[in-house]
Parts: sequence; structure tokens; C-alpha cells
Amino acid sequence: MIKRKLGQGLEVSALSLGAMGYGKSRQIPDRAEMIDLLRTAVDRGMDFFDTAEAYGPFTNEEMVGEAMAPVRHRVKIATKFGWDIDPDTGVHRGDVNSKPDHVVRAVEGSLKRLQTDHIDLLYQHRVDPKVPMEDVAGTVKRLIEAGKVRYFGLSEAGAQSIRRAHGVQPVAALQSEYSLWTREPETEIIPTVEELGIGLVPYSPLGKGFLTGKIDETTAFSSRDLRGRIPRFSPEAIRKNRRLVDLLAVIGQRHGATPAQVALAWLLAQKPWIVPLFGTRKLERLEENLGALSVALTGDDLDQIETANIKIEGARYPEEILRRSGL
Repeated sequence: MIKRKLGQGLEVSALSLGAMGYGKSRQIPDRAEMIDLLRTAVDRGMDFFDTAEAYGPFTNEEMVGEAMAPVRHRVKIATKFGWDIDPDTGVHRGDVNSKPDHVVRAVEGSLKRLQTDHIDLLYQHRVDPKVPMEDVAGTVKRLIEAGKVRYFGLSEAGAQSIRRAHGVQPVAALQSEYSLWTREPETEIIPTVEELGIGLVPYSPLGKGFLTGKIDETTAFSSRDLRGRIPRFSPEAIRKNRRLVDLLAVIGQRHGATPAQVALAWLLAQKPWIVPLFGTRKLERLEENLGALSVALTGDDLDQIETANIKIEGARYPEEILRRSGL
């Protein structure tokens, strides 16, 4: 497996597998199969896995902890704090919370659920406007000094928050949505993390499945599928946005690659410190995504994507989620 370095010397596999989709509810009906998939990813050479206390809450970390227990020495686990979740009951109270005492309790819970004595990469899930970033970074700094955390990360933080945190405890990675589907980070975020030597871990690198080419205007989403509420997935937006998938398919034909593999290869070609974070519940999709590491896009391929100048139609989240998450 090809390795890449994020910030502060953190070296990980060039692709990361996120477990969020394996169960954000309190139940994971196919838990055994998902544990097998995580362990298969390790067998394929992946060593960078992502979860969070908020996924469930708690059940996702418990599953990842069980999956990784036999191979803990071979993997790096990233998890997240930052939501107002009761550490005893797991009740999600719906707001952010990065108060220092809450962070410490959250980390203790994560360590127990993950069956480990340290967290390799600890992200603040969302910036808490009520808690100075210096206090958050200082709390994580003390956890690092205590050996309970190895590296500090931020998720969906703005440039100013990144700088303030980094000034107290050097940040190893920023997790933000970034792909050919969502290129806003190129304006300010990517220049900031590049200047500070921070790695980028883009989530939703396949545009919530859109860049796989398997979604069109006839696709029906279940009532539990968030995509059914996202403006970008309305039938009219999908019809217009298919131009991007068509372009990826054309480029993929030159490389014997799928649109998904081209989309991941494009991200990998942007910067050497970018490590895409994808999620999948299927072994064939895992194998397909790992195949992106063998797709070497040429300068002409990259130029073709840029000169096409395809504008994506529709917002990436419903308005209420954008407002609540501060995105």
C-alpha cells in the first residue's frame, strides 16, 4: 500500500476508510459483516480508519474497536469529539460542546469503546463558537502529553480557527469535504493548510456516491437517505451535474478506470499530503476504490477537467444542516 504523510510526520495509507456509513443509528444490523470488511481493508494494506463518538452515538466506535483489536498494532484510528453527547447515556443533545472537561470525558469514553490506550488522530468534529480554539487545542495538547492521543486534527474548521489551534498544538490533519463535486476548500483552506504543513483528509471524495456514475435523475432515495433532501440531488440538479460524471467516464476509458477511480485519482494528484477518506459497505466497492491508486492521471487529463469548467448545480446540504453545522 502506498503511504502518504499528513502533518507532524503522521504517515498513513494513501486512502482511508470511514466507518460512519456502517451505522449512525444505535443499531448496526450487519455488524459482523462490517467488521469483516474493516479487517479485509487491513489485509489489503489500509491502515487509516475513521470513526466518531457521534456515530450511533457510541456504537460505531465500539464496532471499530472490536474490528481493530486483533490488528491494533498495524492500524491508525481517527475519532472525533465535539458534540454535546451525554457520556453516560449516549443521548445526543443536538449542539456542539468542546468545553475542556467534556472533551476529556469524551476521550476517556472513546478509548474504552475503541479498546485501546491511545487515539492516533483526534479531531474536533465541529468548531464550538462558545469555547476559544486555544482552550480546545490546549486540552488536546495535555491529552497528547499524557499519551492518550498521538495527533490533533480539526474537521470543517475555517482558516482562522485552524491558525489559532495550530499556534497552541500543531495540527496534523484537517478533515473537510473536498472533491470534484465540492471545490470550495481551494479558495482559502488548502492554501492555509499547505502554508502550515497540515495534511488534508477529504471526506465524501465521491460526492456521496454521485461521482461513481450510478446515480441519475430516476434514482429514488429512501426516506432515511439524506440525499433525498439535498438540493444537489434533485432530479433537475442531477441531470445537469451528470456532465461531470460523463467527463470522468471519458477520461477513465483512457486508463481502464471507472469514474469513481478517476475522481479519487484526481484528489490524489492535487497534493502529496491529501489522503481521501471514503466509505463503503461492499467489498467490490472497496476493491474498486483501492484500484484508484493505480490510476496515474496525466497533465492532459487534469487540464481537460479544468478547462471543462463544469459548475455544480445545487447546495451540498439542506439549509438547516448548513446552518446547524456552521458549514
